[in-house]
Amino acid sequence: MLDFSSLLLAAALSGTCLAVTMFAIWFTAPRARFVLTVACGILVLVAHVIVFWRYTREPDPALCQIALALLNLGFLIICVSAMQYLGVPDHRRAVVPTLAAMSVCAAVTFLGLDGIGFIVTYATVTPLLSAIGVMFWVNGSHDRRILLVVSFLSGSCAVSFALCGVVLLANGQWTLAVAPDNWAERLNSVVAVACMTGLGALTLSLHHLQAQIELKAETMTDPLTGLMNRRGLTSLYGERTFGPFMAIAMFDLDHFKKTNDVYGHPVGDQVLCRFAAVIRKYARTGVDAFRLGGEEFAIVMTRMTEARAHERASKIGVAFGTEIVATQHGPLRSTVSGGIGFGEAGGSSLNDVLAEADAALYAAKRAGRNCVVNGKRMGKAEPVRPALRSA
Repeated sequence: MLDFSSLLLAAALSGTCLAVTMFAIWFTAPRARFVLTVACGILVLVAHVIVFWRYTREPDPALCQIALALLNLGFLIICVSAMQYLGVPDHRRAVVPTLAAMSVCAAVTFLGLDGIGFIVTYATVTPLLSAIGVMFWVNGSHDRRILLVVSFLSGSCAVSFALCGVVLLANGQWTLAVAPDNWAERLNSVVAVACMTGLGALTLSLHHLQAQIELKAETMTDPLTGLMNRRGLTSLYGERTFGPFMAIAMFDLDHFKKTNDVYGHPVGDQVLCRFAAVIRKYARTGVDAFRLGGEEFAIVMTRMTEARAHERASKIGVAFGTEIVATQHGPLRSTVSGGIGFGEAGGSSLNDVLAEADAALYAAKRAGRNCVVNGKRMGKAEPVRPALRSA
């Protein structure tokens, strides 16, 4: 049967292997900063285990202070890594209270009250682990089963540390002079090894999930404008049924080939980015924007009446007509044509609405360009403010 020292060494070995694995993953994916942070936190905890193991064999006040400081610091770093992963801002909410607790712990331990130092440390580690579990459960966007396991492991580890503090407090052990050794400490050693190993493995799983999500986002994003692409449109709306209060407005930049021929492709790229910026300005709640390819764009509008959808599309055309791109041949203004397709009361597919919007777009071009045509009222083109200098 494993004794207390063997459990500590097993924890150190397990933590070291996890940290090395995470460092290797981070080297292959440097953008995954939270993996690096977790690895650093685990290494700090490994250092704590080694120092604490040494302290159990040769009690020394200095070793006690170092061990407690490393325990606080290790779990603080892991808590910060969770905040990084979940995008929780203001790390000071975890850092400042923990550093304050570490200062109190160092002071009382220096005065010989090492038992109080252990209690303060456990009282600091418990909320840090609890916060990790709560943050993953509340803010996580992945498989809830994985997040439930993360929350359970963090909570279990927090409870085991809390029990260690409660036992010392209940026994009134303000001064120890040796490493605490009781049923709670032994239970904590087993639980901590199991939970930290499990959390390390789940960290790898979460990294894999995040990498998949990022890869999917990249495949659905236009690299030039940053808007979603046609694949993104299909992914989001391919299975949706378009009702009467849903519409798609398609836009095509007027004479864009001429813009590229006369001013060059870099200027053409600037024009595309300007139009994307204009679309973003109007892509608020209920509006998603896409670059379908070349100079063709689209927005999907939900919870929109026919009149409001046409007004929104027209405003985009007007706003784009005021955009100026500086070129070697002087300032350049461009225009855009648009067509709107609408869903039906009985429901329409994405392809049906796109087809109606496309037909309306061609009607706008036949009507002289620089206008928006409502697919429901084909042929009634409403002109957009004319540009001062068309491409």
